[in-house]
Parts: sequence; C-alpha cells; structure tokens
Amino acid sequence: MDMAALTRDMRRLALEAGARIMEIYNAEDFDVRAKSDDSPVTAADEAADALISAGLSANWPDITLVTEEQAQSHSLTAARFLIVDPLDGTKEFIKRRGDFTVNIALVEDGVPVRGVVYAPAKQRLFYTDASGQTVEEAGPFDLDTPGEVTPLSVSTPDNGALIVVASKSHRDAATDAYINQYACADSASAGSSLKFCLVAAGEADLYPRLGRTMEWDTAAGHAVLAGAGGKVVRFDDHTPLTYGKAEYANPFFIAYAPGVELKAPA
Repeated sequence: MDMAALTRDMRRLALEAGARIMEIYNAEDFDVRAKSDDSPVTAADEAADALISAGLSANWPDITLVTEEQAQSHSLTAARFLIVDPLDGTKEFIKRRGDFTVNIALVEDGVPVRGVVYAPAKQRLFYTDASGQTVEEAGPFDLDTPGEVTPLSVSTPDNGALIVVASKSHRDAATDAYINQYACADSASAGSSLKFCLVAAGEADLYPRLGRTMEWDTAAGHAVLAGAGGKVVRFDDHTPLTYGKAEYANPFFIAYAPGVELKAPA
C-alpha cells in the first residue's frame, strides 16, 4: 500500500473538510438536529462526511470505508479499513468553543496505523507521515504542499507531577475519582480527539476516558498518539484498545505516555 499517497489524501481531505466546517461555523446561524441516539448533528457534520467519503472512495475504492454518519449502512468484516469522524466534538462546535476536529484513520488488523487530526478553529494539524512518525504541521496550510513539520514525541512523565487532560463535555465524578489517584501537577480540559494530540505533543501525560466513545471518535487520535510513542489501553485490564469491534463501540480507555504508572480502576 502506498502510504505516502494515503498520507497526502488524508491530509488534503481533512483540510478541505475543515474549510467547509469553518464556513458553517462562521455563519450567523446553523441548524442542529438529533440523531436516533439523541446525539446532535449539524450541516457541518454532513457536509464534511460527504466530502471525505467521496474523496476516499474515489482514490481508495478497494478499502472498506466506515464513517460516523454512515455507520448504520456498514457490516464490518475487513481486516483493513478507513474510519472517519468528519466532525468530532459536535457539542463544542454548537457552543462555538473551537475544540472540534476532523478525523481520518487507517486500521489494520485491529490497530490504527495511520491518522490525521485537524482542528480547524485552532489551526492545529497532526498526522502520521508515510513512515508512521507523527508530526504537527505549522500553518498556513496549503492543500497540496505541506508546510514545516515538527516530529512529535510523548513526554517523559514525572509520576510525582503528572499533567492530565480530560473531556470538556463529558467529565464526571468517576473520572475525577480516577484522576485523583495520581499526583497531578496540572489538570486541563479539552474537547474531541485533541486530547490524544496533547499527549502526543508532550503537552499532557495522561488522558483517561470513562464514558461512551465509538471507534471513529478515537481511531485517528489513537494513531497520532501511537506514532509519537504513546499507548492506548482498555481501562479495565490495561490491554491494548483494538478496532473492528461489534457495532464500533469502545470500552472505557486510558491514553498515556509510557512511564506513567497506571492505577487500577477506583
């Protein structure tokens, strides 16, 4: 498989989708409706989904494609598939808080091996390059010519002074109880898959998620973190988080920089 070509396509489609999302985000108003599971969806989710799906299907027709907005139409049996969340952090988008991302990932044999996470409102672009190394590209972003990139590596954590990042919209008492088992120098909140990227960039050491997520929410961020030397494990038994599960549902999980002394569930 031509990973360099896939990287170019994923990067370009993420940028194009981000531009379309920002057109809607900056409009005076936009419609919000509820999906069958009561989660919100906007015109931006649907426009970004259509754009990314068309591009991936045209350029990679032999690879199974799963997207959040079309998941009910798929029965996943492929060992290799592309998985997309065209707008992760819809609640952040609706509240105009900026912490939303475009996410595209390649999964092989249950492992996210390539990914791109683009936060258009924050102008931060993270992706795995052709070799699998995670980089952050500095803007402004040209669709065809990547700008200056910085290879990313997770921090060397100090277990006496960890930096923890947690969900902005889904933080609860159980999450706080788990975080309180650690010696934390700082605790921050962030929306969407940006939390994985903060760990990948060495800006945080630990991201626990004790709440419902789906594979499209996490695959790209997982790939970005793995490409920077990080890990993502199940919350219950600390085994690797895998993909291609029934109905795409994730268990609770922990994303972290190796060296963090993981605690058992509280």
